[in-house]
Amino acid sequence: MTTRRTLLRRDVLRYGLVGTGALIVGGAVAGCRASGGAGKALADAVTGYGPLGPPDAHGARVPAGFTCRVVARTGERPAAKSPYVWHMAPDGGACFPADDGGWIYVSNSEVSPMGGVGALRFDRAGAVVDAYPILAGTHRNCAGGPTPWGTWLSCEEYARGQVWECDPRGKQPPALRAALGTFRHEAAAVDPVGGCVYLTEDEPDGRLYRFVATRALPDLTAGRLEVAQVSRTGDVRWHPVPDPDAKKHPTRRQVAQSTPFDGGEGAWWHDGTLYFTTKGDDRVWALDCQRNVVAPIYDDDAYDPPPLVGVDNVTVGGKGEVLVAEDNGHMRIVAIPADGHPYPVVQIEGHRGSELCGPAFDPSGRRLYFSSQRGADGRGVTFELTGPFRGA
Repeated sequence: MTTRRTLLRRDVLRYGLVGTGALIVGGAVAGCRASGGAGKALADAVTGYGPLGPPDAHGARVPAGFTCRVVARTGERPAAKSPYVWHMAPDGGACFPADDGGWIYVSNSEVSPMGGVGALRFDRAGAVVDAYPILAGTHRNCAGGPTPWGTWLSCEEYARGQVWECDPRGKQPPALRAALGTFRHEAAAVDPVGGCVYLTEDEPDGRLYRFVATRALPDLTAGRLEVAQVSRTGDVRWHPVPDPDAKKHPTRRQVAQSTPFDGGEGAWWHDGTLYFTTKGDDRVWALDCQRNVVAPIYDDDAYDPPPLVGVDNVTVGGKGEVLVAEDNGHMRIVAIPADGHPYPVVQIEGHRGSELCGPAFDPSGRRLYFSSQRGADGRGVTFELTGPFRGA
């Protein structure tokens, strides 16, 4: 059995991921396992926002000082003045500032063949004043990612899936970004410093990719798709993918030395680090984008019991805390701080068989939006959690 250890984010950031002891086991990346005692010791340092209270009328359990409300439900009109009916299976999402001091929350629809993206428009007081589609007729729009230039990259999660660039305001038509490859796309995260887009793949032997634009960002029409090879010490080398369109062979099988990741899920770039998750082994990873080294910052095998189960979509809060939504699991959003033990921020009860997805902060950092994809009755529910988040 391989011994594994998961580093605190503090150590990963301090040492630039060097010397993490990451191993390649059976051709796949494996972190390092800690004993249950280590996880228990970390549990003693938990502070977070305090214990979660009892469930409210919507099943939401939140810490003291926080409130949760429903802003949209599948099959209903979120805004009285708009005919748009909120979509099925809300998934990945992001927030964008509006010119009048309000903001927009966009949300994917993970259904096929009539997937797409819907948007909620909030005024500066936080009221929903409009709702509308920004992409329609696509397949299994799962996660994606916002761009620094104010667009939303919506990813299709199926074997021939591609990436669509969408205008959150609905003013410009969506554009297919075929150069970002054809595979079971999950999430996209733009690195504005390195000038590339990182992409995860939801396959048991999925890969980690990056797209390097030919004419520099924000031009996504042409460029080079690359796939990661990870060494035993966590060093990452990038190889060009010969056929990004996967005309003959899946992209993940075109470069023999590339490294499998077990079920790539959410991805988010923050302050020089790419955070991404893999559901097959319940890990959260940190890639130092400048040094090109990677290591797990969370591995459920390091804890007994694990504080985070079913890792999925991810975002980063104002103080750099990594927030991870659970796919089923305990139906929680869990924060991973730079120091100490992961802790829950919110939990939704009564939504058996659903998953939490699409976590995203509004521009002020005081409101966190997310969805229960199938709700309590098969219909998705989109929430707004308001409170004294760190860094807001």
